[in-house]
Amino acid sequence: MIRLILGLGNPGREYEETRHNAGRTTAEYFAKKQDYPEFKYDKKSNSLISKNRQVVVALPETFMNKSGSAAVKLIHPKKELKELVVIHDDLDIPLGRFKISYGKSSGGHKGVESVMRALKTKNFVRIRIGVSPKNKPSQKEVMKFIVGKFKPAELEIFKKINKRVSDALETMTNGSLEKAMSQFN
Repeated sequence: MIRLILGLGNPGREYEETRHNAGRTTAEYFAKKQDYPEFKYDKKSNSLISKNRQVVVALPETFMNKSGSAAVKLIHPKKELKELVVIHDDLDIPLGRFKISYGKSSGGHKGVESVMRALKTKNFVRIRIGVSPKNKPSQKEVMKFIVGKFKPAELEIFKKINKRVSDALETMTNGSLEKAMSQFN
């Protein structure tokens, strides 16, 4: 059963509605849809936290490539790692799609690499949210593209994916990762 949902992104208003904040935005959407309480700042983990009786949704208040410092403060025993879901943007997946995986490499994502380094494992669930347009940006333009805001048409597609990811998270928090993977992948 999932006990911790970690939405990766960058803190601050200037990063709202950016592609790189897809994980953070989706985690916030899930908490709101599930009627979780308002997010509160947790000094120990340097994260915004919202929790119901069983599940914690956390939004690290660090920049993306330092997300592991929050993760390591939020999940303690190694056995709990299978109860962790990390949500993040993925430039290798087209906008409008997402993929649930377990125990995979970071794929070069700096936020995921930070979490893996801090937890000393890759054995946790990831939800990779596609942000790639039909014509992928060149290597030189990737950073500018990722931290850029969604265009209005892209934002509409992204909002539809939030609902599907939220449904997948609901399935996982009710005890079935396998069901979520077969139903939503």
